[in-house]
Amino acid sequence: MLPTLAQASPDTAAAEAPMTIDLWAEAHRLFTTGVEIFSRGDTLAKPDELIGHLAELGTVWAIVFVVVGMICLLNGYKFYKVATVALIVALGSGLGYWLGLAIQAPPFVVAGCLGLLLAVLAFPMMKYAVAVLGGLSGAFIGANLWAGAARALDSAYAKRVADFNDGATTTDPAASLLAKAAEGIPAEAYWIGALVGLGVCGIAAFALFKISIHLFTSVSGATIAVFGVIALLLSIDTFRDTVASELSSNALVIPMLVFVPAAIGFVMQEISSGAFGGGNRAPAA
Repeated sequence: MLPTLAQASPDTAAAEAPMTIDLWAEAHRLFTTGVEIFSRGDTLAKPDELIGHLAELGTVWAIVFVVVGMICLLNGYKFYKVATVALIVALGSGLGYWLGLAIQAPPFVVAGCLGLLLAVLAFPMMKYAVAVLGGLSGAFIGANLWAGAARALDSAYAKRVADFNDGATTTDPAASLLAKAAEGIPAEAYWIGALVGLGVCGIAAFALFKISIHLFTSVSGATIAVFGVIALLLSIDTFRDTVASELSSNALVIPMLVFVPAAIGFVMQEISSGAFGGGNRAPAA
């Protein structure tokens, strides 16, 4: 019996080795893609970079993102404690993975330790964790709307200038207005929009606990679901070029694709939780 097991062990190890390598590779790819996507606060308003990252996500993760995102978008308030801890762990793990690479330490060890630490802290301090996520959701909205609007104005001004073959745009009121608007909202100053969103939503989170729950679950759910749909479409050869071209046509396209479903999900959660006469009770703080 022992020799038989001994002979079978190398074969079993050889059969499991490729699977282990693939799993580690998939984990590294997922964490690397996530860190690259959220390394900028205005990631939605940088369609060319975002599309490149989402194209590397893969079909399986794209489907997982769609399913998880839709559940969080439409019913996140029903299990907001689980969603809160899960998002806190995801943020901590992503930060830990990046930190591990930066200090040349095992990235998954640092990611696991930081994610576990934040999970332990988040559960007993749920109200503060919700406030943090609500504030971050506001910052995410503000940064991307600011950057998207700024880059859209820049593109509109450049197109207006290109329409004048002689370059005489000084006599064009529309071009002058676009130029002033573009100067007043520089794209690289997206941190101003982020600070406004962070301040408004972060402070409101303590007074409007239920609304803060609906905000961060709808925004995070819509973001995850839309990323999954885009990644899924990019994985299909027939749609890849068309989808990439359409999404890159304007910096406001992807922010709108995320924030419009988020607004719809927010209203639906408000109705379902009883804010507008629904039958269900709101979650307790």
